[in-house]
Amino acid sequence: MLEVKNLNVFYGNVQILWDVSLEVGEGEIVALVGANGAGKTTLLNAIAGLVPPASGSVTFLGRDLTGAPPNAVVEAGISYLPEGGRLFPDMSVLENLEMGAYLRSSWKQKKERLEKVYDLFPRLKERRKQLAKTLSGGERQMLAMGRCLMANPKLGMFDELSYGLSPKLVKEAFDMLQMLRENGITVFLIEQNVKQSLEIADRAYVLENGRIVLSGSSSELMDSDHVRKAYLGL
Repeated sequence: MLEVKNLNVFYGNVQILWDVSLEVGEGEIVALVGANGAGKTTLLNAIAGLVPPASGSVTFLGRDLTGAPPNAVVEAGISYLPEGGRLFPDMSVLENLEMGAYLRSSWKQKKERLEKVYDLFPRLKERRKQLAKTLSGGERQMLAMGRCLMANPKLGMFDELSYGLSPKLVKEAFDMLQMLRENGITVFLIEQNVKQSLEIADRAYVLENGRIVLSGSSSELMDSDHVRKAYLGL
């Protein structure tokens, strides 16, 4: 579904990503794990059209999206949930959800999209008139996910889903990812929480200092001495 090939990205004169290559297959949950500052968010920004790559390619469902603007990436079927959710705090739950349907094709089907989101997250329907800033941490995460779904994506990219959440809410957030996969959405997850990510992912990549250093099934990475020592404290 998604293929990133030999991607190099700079901020000014500083190179952040070095020949990064990875794939996400349809129906998978794929995790990209690594420490803070490894370049994970930069990779998502490059795929989403927010940062232009210096070289390399991004292909989605056979379509070249290298350097495409963000609206073209969303139109192609990719939704991106940035770290922290980036909600509009002084807008209602409903207004935040509607912002996710800004594409003309999505806006025409806004009512149908809303009903699907409300089916997945009934609490959002109950809270639809509340301001986003009045929601609990778990509810804000639901709202951020729901807003992504309003564009009817085929692939959802999630950056640090566990950011700022309590251990209980972290589990709920990861359960939501599995629910999305069950509803036909492929998941590409970027996380510092390596243990939780590997527990739900089919496959994973390890990014260190802007380079992919390991890849394989989640069970293979869980058994890797490097992963166990560097990320799991074992």
